[in-house]
Amino acid sequence: MLQEREAKYRDLFENAPIGIFSTTSRGQALSVNTAMARILGYRSPQEAIERYPDLRSQLYVNPGWRDRFLQLLQEKDYVENFEYEARRADGKTVWLSMNARIAKRNGDGSFIINGFATDITVQRRLEDQFHHAQKMESVGRLAGGVAHDYNNMLSVILGYAELALALLKPSEPLYNYIQEILKAAERSTKVTRQLLAFARKQTISPKVIDLNETVEGMLKMLRRLIGEDIDLAWLPKTDLWPVKMDPSQIDQLLVNLCVNARDAIADVGKITIETQMVTLDKAYYDDHMEFAPGDFVVLAVSDNGCGMNKEIQDKLFEPFFTTKAERQGTGLGLATVHGIVKQNKGFVNVYSEPGKGTTFKIYLPRHVDNVVDPQEESLAEIAMGHGETILIVEDEVAILNLSRAMLERLGYTLLTASTVNEAMRLAEEHSGEIHLLITDVIMPEMNGRDLADQMHTLYPDIKILFMSGYTANVIAHHGVLDEEVRFIQKPFSIEELAAKVREALEPLPPH
Repeated sequence: MLQEREAKYRDLFENAPIGIFSTTSRGQALSVNTAMARILGYRSPQEAIERYPDLRSQLYVNPGWRDRFLQLLQEKDYVENFEYEARRADGKTVWLSMNARIAKRNGDGSFIINGFATDITVQRRLEDQFHHAQKMESVGRLAGGVAHDYNNMLSVILGYAELALALLKPSEPLYNYIQEILKAAERSTKVTRQLLAFARKQTISPKVIDLNETVEGMLKMLRRLIGEDIDLAWLPKTDLWPVKMDPSQIDQLLVNLCVNARDAIADVGKITIETQMVTLDKAYYDDHMEFAPGDFVVLAVSDNGCGMNKEIQDKLFEPFFTTKAERQGTGLGLATVHGIVKQNKGFVNVYSEPGKGTTFKIYLPRHVDNVVDPQEESLAEIAMGHGETILIVEDEVAILNLSRAMLERLGYTLLTASTVNEAMRLAEEHSGEIHLLITDVIMPEMNGRDLADQMHTLYPDIKILFMSGYTANVIAHHGVLDEEVRFIQKPFSIEELAAKVREALEPLPPH
């Protein structure tokens, strides 16, 4: 009977869907189950215990969290829903929610801790997105109210200054003083317009427009704006869907994005403006709250400048945030872009890494006379898999999880990795065939093309499908888009992914 109970306990411990652990108060791991090992990025509990002997120094990203955790345990003998950030074996971090209790106290003051841990990384990310949206909405209301009142006062200043100027002769000393007042007021008016755009309170006159024609009408002015040292490339998509918005807002978007791109380029460089069409399905929306399913026209502005790190990207659209030197920018350009896009029920995506350039993608809803909510595609109409094994490598966990869910639904067997090292380890340890590698083009440790070359040494017949949020034109500079190379651009629908995967696995014979 005792053996039977122990076997049941062992089975429950090993196969529980949440992490279970036992440690000493000094940080030594005594036991972890399979779920806990996976949360921490290990293949087995044994590996986690062997390679993670000192949780005190390695597990907690912030040592203060561990001290607080132990203090709470000492006070009450148990801790509930203690949230902290943990470091995985691959160096990435995850947020955990922990429930723990002191199981045994020793004579020397130390004790044994038994507990449960749940990975709440996705939940924290969604909460952060929600709080960010709330903050932007609050700042927008404040900025809109201030700008409206300030605009009224500026109108008075401008009006009386013009009246005063009309009464003066250019030779009089006051004439130049009034002119300077007028110039300052006009500059201030531009700032208030930007604030109103961010707050989505500017007066607009929406029209059904061809985005290509509107952009083409701006090219001459944009080339003067960015200067002769920077090449401006225009790559329009033919037969573009119409959109409905104020044409002057397109001008604002392009000016602000091109000025930022120009400032990101140190000397000689290139800015590319492209238009595309994309359909986003519900699967993508479920993992990205700021997006919405439907048909969109995409306006992309890319540069090969200095790029940005994650910390800068998180604050990019906040008003008055700027990385430029003093007096070189108000910090309202991208806030204006954000406001215009939201006012037109669209959204913005940014892809950037230090030294790799930047791509801004603006998604504007397709205009149709009779709007119909997009229906989820029928899997019967989508190219299904036949159990082939696919290895996905993507450093953005949300995209990795989404791609895996899509491909499992399409009938494929998946191996997933968030780092190049993890991908190579999986490939070396996998006992069967790997039919397809899907990899991001630009990753921190190694680019996708180099990873593909390494993978070919292990699996000579493996097919490759590259993916990126950068536009095809931009990543061509990274040596990826040769003629024989397959490529899919983020974001993608399940239908697009299914077609690209089948195309990669079953290429057409040469003519």
